[in-house]
Amino acid sequence: MLCYRHQSEINGEFSMNLFQGKEIPVHVRWMVRRDFANVLAIEQACFEFPWTEEEFRQCLQQPSCLCVVAEYEGRVVGYVVYETPKNRIFISNIAVDPEFQRRNVARQMVQKLVSKMLYQRRHRIVIEIRETNLPALLCFRALGFRASTVLKNFYEDQSEDTYVLQYQLGKEHVDPVYAPVTRTDSLLVG
Repeated sequence: MLCYRHQSEINGEFSMNLFQGKEIPVHVRWMVRRDFANVLAIEQACFEFPWTEEEFRQCLQQPSCLCVVAEYEGRVVGYVVYETPKNRIFISNIAVDPEFQRRNVARQMVQKLVSKMLYQRRHRIVIEIRETNLPALLCFRALGFRASTVLKNFYEDQSEDTYVLQYQLGKEHVDPVYAPVTRTDSLLVG
């Protein structure tokens, strides 16, 4: 449900307008206990198969599992749950309140993770996205993520594949907030 407005085919190329709404500056900070109800509400509003309160609690009790929220005018409008194994960041869950989608919130949260990569000497960010979640696939593609693997029949609730996308830091590092990928010849394969 992230960052997708529409897609149209023009002369054999795809034209995407992912970030059409008025961009808003958000404060990305650590989640605190009082944010939990808002995070759960965003989760329920965004996903067909949302995490339960218990699943959130179990994840966040793990020592390597962290959560940041995006706050706008005192309101939590998005969040990222991520893990920090070895030399990477693994995004377990990310969502933006539907009212604030396509307004630069996801990009600002991803930028916060990129800055953590630089500081913590991590080299990549990884996320798994259902093949039917086209809005999220397009959003992360626009943020510089590339498909690295397809996991066949990954989800137990449906026989559905998932794409493993990754953002790699390297010599050609592109800041996903200030210089996002704007042209795609192939929507998923990088």
